[in-house]
Amino acid sequence: MAFGWIDAQAEQRRRAGLVRTLRPRPAESPLLDLASNDYLGLAHHPEVVEGAAAAARTWGGGSTGSRLVTGTTELHTELERELAAFCGFEAALVFSSGYAANLAAVTALAPHGSLIVSDAGNHASLIDGCRLARGTTQVVGHADPEAVGKALRTHAGPAVVVSDSVFSVDGDAAPLDALAAACREHGAGLVVDDAHGLGVLGDGGRGAPHAAGLAGADDVVATVTLSKSLGSQGGAVLGPARVIDHLVNAARTFIFDTGLAPAAAGAALAALRLLSREPQRAARARAVAGDLHARLTAAGLDAVRPDAAVVSVRAPSPEGAVRWAADCRTAGLAVGCFRPPSVPDGISRLRLTARADLTEAQLDGAVRVIGGTRP
Repeated sequence: MAFGWIDAQAEQRRRAGLVRTLRPRPAESPLLDLASNDYLGLAHHPEVVEGAAAAARTWGGGSTGSRLVTGTTELHTELERELAAFCGFEAALVFSSGYAANLAAVTALAPHGSLIVSDAGNHASLIDGCRLARGTTQVVGHADPEAVGKALRTHAGPAVVVSDSVFSVDGDAAPLDALAAACREHGAGLVVDDAHGLGVLGDGGRGAPHAAGLAGADDVVATVTLSKSLGSQGGAVLGPARVIDHLVNAARTFIFDTGLAPAAAGAALAALRLLSREPQRAARARAVAGDLHARLTAAGLDAVRPDAAVVSVRAPSPEGAVRWAADCRTAGLAVGCFRPPSVPDGISRLRLTARADLTEAQLDGAVRVIGGTRP
């Protein structure tokens, strides 16, 4: 029978407690949201919503084609120019998603004969980029610059090191200074996925590469998503102009993909301008994360100290994590639930978002629910 093997895999997932289901949410929800990536609370901000609506009224519902045909509007180039300037890079290129941006950066910058050194904790989009690239990939231990240097010493040709800036599972930050030093010692490029750093880390939320003094360097490329701190949709690659020009000509997820919808570009641009005017939002997100972690640990929970806005709480098992998240939901709190294969170490977790717009009362209530429903 066609696709008969699907039933066997479904049964294996059920037995392991790894079944995933879609849960459509209403426009208005009574739940306190600690599950989304809306770190700055901008997804429903009136200026951001109006930015999306105005762009749709002006440019239409879709971009109408790939970026190289009709899908590049003046709005896209305006967003790219302001995003690059904000983050401290020479140029930027906007994609339809952060996933597509990561695939583009890795595959286009790792040709045949090159070496890709990838952190074991990297996001799936970077991992898939490594799989699709024509270069050879070597996976090294998590946040281990010495292992990166050792891997680079084994290769005489072109090389690139790829790493998240903030890892999405535990919220820990990569040692970017040490990674950059290892790259420069061996003439390698550094690609940093700053999806969870933009809007949270750096001066006014300019990102982890900016905080590390790496923004604008000719050997550093950053990728970002517009769907987290900026409350919109899409992604971008930031770097030297010659790298961005290369992506326009070589990145398949740019050349063959429909351009980002104008509404998403307009929303992201409005959010970026809002963050530029209100840089304190980034510091507030970090402060909320630290406060949430302190309250969770004081309640006896196994929470990992955050380096940005992601706070994870470890669960005893995949089944326990699913039940814990469901019980939180019943009690009025939405939390993320990370299980294998989404977690590289096999440890299931609740994943919490420390949003900049959370109040003290909401934090108290969240911790009370999480502590009261623990397995």
